[in-house]
Amino acid sequence: MDASHGGTVYRIGDSGEAVAEIIGKLQRLRLLDDRPRQTFDEATAVAVRGFQQQRGLVVDGNVGPQTYRALDEARWRLGDRLLTYVPAHPLAGDDVLALQARLQELGFAVARIDGFFGPDTQRAVTEFQRNVGLPADGTCGPSTFKALDRIRPMATGGRPDALRASEAVRQAGPRLSGKTVVIDPGHGGFDYGWEGHGLRESDIAYDLAARIEGRLGATGVRAYLSRGRDQGPDELSRAAFANETAANLCVSLHADGSVNPEAQGVATYYYGADLHGAYSSVGEQFAGLVQREIVARTDLRNCRTHAKTWDLLRRTKMPAVRLEIGYVTNTHDASRLADPTFRDVVAEAIVVAIQRVYLPPEQDAATGVLRLGQLI
Repeated sequence: MDASHGGTVYRIGDSGEAVAEIIGKLQRLRLLDDRPRQTFDEATAVAVRGFQQQRGLVVDGNVGPQTYRALDEARWRLGDRLLTYVPAHPLAGDDVLALQARLQELGFAVARIDGFFGPDTQRAVTEFQRNVGLPADGTCGPSTFKALDRIRPMATGGRPDALRASEAVRQAGPRLSGKTVVIDPGHGGFDYGWEGHGLRESDIAYDLAARIEGRLGATGVRAYLSRGRDQGPDELSRAAFANETAANLCVSLHADGSVNPEAQGVATYYYGADLHGAYSSVGEQFAGLVQREIVARTDLRNCRTHAKTWDLLRRTKMPAVRLEIGYVTNTHDASRLADPTFRDVVAEAIVVAIQRVYLPPEQDAATGVLRLGQLI
């Protein structure tokens, strides 16, 4: 039974076939002892939190669609199954992550280590097969697994994918004009996100997105919003939309919230996980620029940048960041978010950060000083 069906979330006290499956997967991953369990108990929740922390997911101890998919992917080891490109439903799993990491170590280009067997992974497998004298069909079966295991790099280290990503940014040139950026206002429709002090996360995100869209348009950027004012697509649909536009960058906008009214600040997230060294180098750079520009221009507390494997960050082909701009549940942050002038400041900070991704060191400016009218 697929626990992700219908967006079901499993938590302490639940039981049934799906819960038994979740427990079994945690036990196979050695995150939970082998004692028989009939229900989702506290020990199971602790194991789930450990898994989520390890995988760069939201750490809440519950199993929702994304955690369930991650548990399913974690069960595969390289060689367990035939790996091939299936356009409608690309294979995903730890075995694909291991394959991509191995190919990269051997010098065969993989756009990003993301655990999805896509066309770029198929091309890398095909090229590897040609080089070792195997039928170049792009499918990873027993003979290809043996060749991968037999051939080891003389030296390890370095990030060829990071070098390729940096070179792609350099070749795109410093000017914003002609570039494409997707702006993703979080939540929407009947999903309001966090609410507090008369504010809704979905409304803040959409208003901020519109302000960024206008400023990017003034610089010659093709800016697309991932949803309309009353729409609320899921993260997979948002990532698919961004990929269809062939955007250079993607910015996902959110506000945060907490049961603790003292929680406050701004944080920015990019794709990354320790597993097999999977992360977006340009995404990490972009996140740092966004975070520093906002912190320099506002009085929001600096909650820093963090690597995550959330769907929008992992499934977009371009560098993407997710911004959590203040807590609507905190009096200070809510007062700032309610102020249109503050939102203008944040919008300018994000546009400046987008520009700075493409500026070479000799043309870059200090954090917090570049203004919209100065953008190339």
